[in-house]
Amino acid sequence: MAEKDSDKNQEWNNWFPIPSTVTDIELVELEKEIGHKLPESYKQFLKHKHFYDLYIGECSFCAHPINTWRAKIMEMIFDGYPAEDLIETGRIPFASWSDWGLLCFDTTTECLNNNYQIVLWDHEVYDEFEFQYVDFENMLVELAREHEEQRE
Repeated sequence: MAEKDSDKNQEWNNWFPIPSTVTDIELVELEKEIGHKLPESYKQFLKHKHFYDLYIGECSFCAHPINTWRAKIMEMIFDGYPAEDLIETGRIPFASWSDWGLLCFDTTTECLNNNYQIVLWDHEVYDEFEFQYVDFENMLVELAREHEEQRE
């Protein structure tokens, strides 16, 4: 994932996404550990590329390195903030929002095919969740559109 022509003596290196090695079997195991099915669009996202940092606007996705991607996701879900505020209330965090909250799948709302609404959890207001996006795919489209508008 490291830049091929980078100076190994430099403190910082550029890292590039590489094709994902995530399998369907690993995703089923992850869902069992989490206790919830994941949206198909999010599973496709995880099967697309491995990366260390992925930012789109204010959204910073959970690191997805090749050998430790599952541990990183589990850490964000269960160890990042108190589980009783998030996963135990049916909210599955998958990305940070700016420096003040997390984007979560909201498993408490009705949906088809696990296409959960995306809610924002503000770490300073632990018991409130603000609707952000209809589902994960819609979120990606909206983030890309907002990013393009900011570039123009």
